[in-house]
Amino acid sequence: EQGLQLLELGGSVEEDCIRIARCFEATRQRCCRLEQDGRRAREQLARVEAERAALEVKLKHARNQVEVEMKKRHRAEAELEKQERKLQLVLELLMGEPWGSEALSREQCSVLSALAGRRLGAPLAPSRRSSAVDESCQSLLSHSDISYDRTEDDVVRS
Repeated sequence: EQGLQLLELGGSVEEDCIRIARCFEATRQRCCRLEQDGRRAREQLARVEAERAALEVKLKHARNQVEVEMKKRHRAEAELEKQERKLQLVLELLMGEPWGSEALSREQCSVLSALAGRRLGAPLAPSRRSSAVDESCQSLLSHSDISYDRTEDDVVRS
């Protein structure tokens, strides 16, 4: 466009050629800068994509580890409940038998009475539970309701 305008203005042919050559040189330099900018942008994109891929691998491993730990916790809690039920049955049997209170000392009877008075499913020793999760309050959501969002996994990559 500038080249056409220069030709229309008139003047000597040599001056017009020099102006056109300068315009071409300016355009060439601009193209070189844009090409360098494009190359830098592609390199940065490659680095960011590699970092994203590494983070996705870490996320996948973390999700798998969370799943494994949740399964372990569920198994441990199920075992704890099973043992608590057994203990409750033993306590009820001992406290219900007339010979049970005769064979046990007063202190043992007192401890057994206290244990038998507990409701089924209450924790035996709160200190045994993980201190990272406050389980003393009743919540609308239990630990089994914990989940993580996998919607990010379905993002279409172009």
